[in-house]
Amino acid sequence: MASIDERHPGQGLRLARRVVIKIGSSLLVQASTGRIHRSWLEALCEDIARMRSRGQQVVLVSSGAIALGRRILNMNEGILRLEESQAAAAAGQVALAHAYSETLSASDLHVAQVLLTLSDTEQRRRYLNARNTLKTLLDLGAVPVVNENDTVATEEIRYGDNDRLAARVAQLVSADCLVLLSDIDGLYSADPGVDPDARLIPLVKELTPEIEALAGESRSGMGRGGMVTKLIAARIALGAGCHVAIANGRLERPLLAMEQGGRCTWFVRHRSPAAARKQWIAGSLKPLGSFQLDEGAQTALRAGKSLLPAGVTAVNGEFERGDAVALTGPDGRVLGHGLSAYTSVEALSIAGCQSHEIAGILGYGGRDELIHRDDLVLFGV
Repeated sequence: MASIDERHPGQGLRLARRVVIKIGSSLLVQASTGRIHRSWLEALCEDIARMRSRGQQVVLVSSGAIALGRRILNMNEGILRLEESQAAAAAGQVALAHAYSETLSASDLHVAQVLLTLSDTEQRRRYLNARNTLKTLLDLGAVPVVNENDTVATEEIRYGDNDRLAARVAQLVSADCLVLLSDIDGLYSADPGVDPDARLIPLVKELTPEIEALAGESRSGMGRGGMVTKLIAARIALGAGCHVAIANGRLERPLLAMEQGGRCTWFVRHRSPAAARKQWIAGSLKPLGSFQLDEGAQTALRAGKSLLPAGVTAVNGEFERGDAVALTGPDGRVLGHGLSAYTSVEALSIAGCQSHEIAGILGYGGRDELIHRDDLVLFGV
């Protein structure tokens, strides 16, 4: 995806290969009835079907489970205790998934529900499991609907808001674009509810302290909601090489409106998702082991291929699946870093073998590659 065109920023959404869309409870669930806002959801799904017909991959991060569950379980108004919120989420998640499945199936689109907690995106192996699941679903043509797993999450392992969850999901799937659908057009120079001269800022090229100050303070003082969390989410997503948009979700066709130049705020990334991920692998992770490569493997890597077990002559160190390892030549020179698809014990067992032999050696069918090309960085090889 190219950089945002300042004259036609809405094209940023149309040109994105992979898009994450965050939908809040107030957009999806009618406050007066506690039921799905069906006409709005149907219109949104028309936009999603339109994007999918162009070959774009879409992930939805949706709130609404607790709000729906409260009505289903006839729970009282007011603040819920943790266990009550978890019970409401358990009931509401079923209704939420059904609503998306029923609506998107009208356009022959398949829905898959994915529930995440904070630790799923912060612990290395769980992060990889979530990433692989989401990418596989997208490759199979499904529309994943992600929600925080409120049924099991405690306060210590919760995101607390779906803006940040959406940013982490964008990071997980290497999205080109993150859209935060809100009840406001975007970022303003001042609070438009207080200052009649407040103006919408259509394009943010750099997320500076001055820009962040425009969000003001969150009502709770904990950064949970409003523009504060949206700018926190923007910073996370921008760091992962993802354009970010804050747009008014109360429109009937909010995504189409964005494409047609509707009012919103775009935050411009400065590198691609692939470049951001490569930089993270190269500079942020300490290798816990190493693979020594033969000449054939080095040639394959130079040609942009993945690292297969057949090209590994030695495995050193102790590491788990998803940990960083160094790639070395026969002389010990470090050729690059990568994320191992196998533990050190497993890698040692399959080193030098053909990929089709992996299942017979390990007793299960793992990935064909020891390190996928998306998960490795070469240092001038």
